[in-house]
Amino acid sequence: MYRFLLTRQWVILTLLGLVLIPTMIELGFWQFHRHEHRVEQNELISRNLDAPPVPVTELTSPGHTVPRSDYWRTVTATGTFDTEHEVVVRRRTSDDDRIGVHVLTPLELKDGGTVLVNRGWVPAAPNQTAYPDVPPAPRGEVTVTGRLKADETTGSSGIKDLAGLPDRQVMLINSEQQSQLLSRTVLGGYVEQTEPAPSGDLPEQIARPDDSSIGPHMAYAVQWWLFVAAVPAGWIILVRREKRDREQAAAEATAAGTAETAEEPAPASA
Repeated sequence: MYRFLLTRQWVILTLLGLVLIPTMIELGFWQFHRHEHRVEQNELISRNLDAPPVPVTELTSPGHTVPRSDYWRTVTATGTFDTEHEVVVRRRTSDDDRIGVHVLTPLELKDGGTVLVNRGWVPAAPNQTAYPDVPPAPRGEVTVTGRLKADETTGSSGIKDLAGLPDRQVMLINSEQQSQLLSRTVLGGYVEQTEPAPSGDLPEQIARPDDSSIGPHMAYAVQWWLFVAAVPAGWIILVRREKRDREQAAAEATAAGTAETAEEPAPASA
């Protein structure tokens, strides 16, 4: 009755189903782990943003790699902006997806040392080789409050660190690179400024990171696992349909053979 399952077509179909089932299970777990990672990141963002501000020197130092556990911690830094060595970071987008640059200004700390401050976004110059119009940083001693971020690298950001850029333009926010350009030590990582607010509309400060959206990963995981259940169910439906079609074809063939036999004339008598 089910010998058709040994045909080449059905063997291939069955093997394909057996391959798809573990593959889709694994894809479901992959999406589930991405969901867990997103939830953990949201919890980390919320926890660190809600933590009381601390001096930046308590969390980082020259050559220090900011650990993930300290991302987005609120820090303070008091000092004087070094606008002479200010640079812009190319190919950055605003909150409404306009292409521009981030303004990166060294802050000479009151107690010694230098920390990089991302003051926010401004439009790029019409000519890519020109330096954009950047509002000046506050003069004199200032206390900056912001979110601590880790140094950017090509590996962590996916941004290629291009060579031969115009003067005072960079691709990555990296304290080691800026330390070499400044010829002095710089604290590891950088500060994403939130206070004081700019006197005008620019620079646009970087928006608070999203700590509420969990994305579609859990829904995708459930979809993959539903597909897993659908494979054997679909296979059974196809088998039953094939069996029914074959039985119907056999019955019709038998009926046709019987009718032909009944219609044959009887042999003439001698």
